[in-house]
Amino acid sequence: MARSLKKGPFVDQKLLEKIKKLKPDEKAVIKTWSRACTITPEMVGFTFGVHNGREFIPVKVTEDMVGHRLGEFSPTTKFSRHGGRMQRELEAKATTQEDEKLRKVTTQ
Repeated sequence: MARSLKKGPFVDQKLLEKIKKLKPDEKAVIKTWSRACTITPEMVGFTFGVHNGREFIPVKVTEDMVGHRLGEFSPTTKFSRHGGRMQRELEAKATTQEDEKLRKVTTQ
């Protein structure tokens, strides 16, 4: 559900103060827990460390990201893989093919 136009986008004020202190394209990472903060044009060029629940994921803000939320670029869950017998068979085939390629390269 979108935020009301009357209220406007949510931008963390403390985050804006940190941005004003720094220059764009600096190496400094601005750490934040505010995943719900909307990316504004003033944030372009900065690198934010967005907390995902365990660690800070560095997010370099570009012009394409304006209007999105910081949390969209910092996934909270780690995708391991889809399981099952079929997946294991596919992975086994891939490893055997890689081994064969390596054998061909080393014998030449």
